[in-house]
Amino acid sequence: MPFKTTEISNQQFESNNLRFITVKSSNLKGRGDICVYVPPGAGQAHTLPIVILLHGVYGSAWSWALSSGVHLKVNQLIELGELPPMILAMPSDGLWGDGSGYLPNGNHNFEQWIAGDVPAAIRENIVGAKKDSPLFISGLSMGGFGALRIGAKYGHLFRAISGMSSITSLPQIKLFVEEPLKYYAQDNVVDEDVFATFKHYRHQLPPVRFDCGTNDLLIRYNRDLHKKMEQAGMPHIYEEYGGGHEWSYWAKHVVTTLKFFSGHL
Repeated sequence: MPFKTTEISNQQFESNNLRFITVKSSNLKGRGDICVYVPPGAGQAHTLPIVILLHGVYGSAWSWALSSGVHLKVNQLIELGELPPMILAMPSDGLWGDGSGYLPNGNHNFEQWIAGDVPAAIRENIVGAKKDSPLFISGLSMGGFGALRIGAKYGHLFRAISGMSSITSLPQIKLFVEEPLKYYAQDNVVDEDVFATFKHYRHQLPPVRFDCGTNDLLIRYNRDLHKKMEQAGMPHIYEEYGGGHEWSYWAKHVVTTLKFFSGHL
């Protein structure tokens, strides 16, 4: 048992196929929350893919479901046959400051919380989540930074990775948080930049896609990442759509990411 304590919501009171899990994590030095979408009929399924969706600054485990309704969209697309049944794991980032950046920070390892604890908690508690379940990771803004960086660093774990409106290098987090940048500094500077991480772990880089809104304050950084990857000969998909750094954009275009993932099953 990887967790000292685990609490899971009572199905009698759950709605819209959402479950909630709280585990005590040694990486967090405390409890961490995960909101989980479990597709209908999961009990009859042998093995389901698991998609980890990371929220941005200021958010928590509820953000994806209750700010975008992603679980409702996925449920509908599964019913229409446009997506295969899949589990969505939507964890908190560890709730440090305005946002942890999904990075190791002092005695807290928010990176290992996502890469290790979250998949383990899903497999331990959700029927259909198996050791051989294909694993994917995506996120928005700070969550895009976490998903792309963690997805590359632990590329052997993930079938494909994606980012939406992503922070692409650590200094950009100062556009959003009040905590001093020095508190996010990493022992290895490779961990502070998505492209540097991609280069360092190029030998195990999973299929990558990322997108950004044309009115987003992070658009130039995403274009720069795309250009650097092209120049380095790194295969990837980069797309731009109308919209800004806002939930209406992420609620719409998360579907593109999920269809990208389904193409790698």
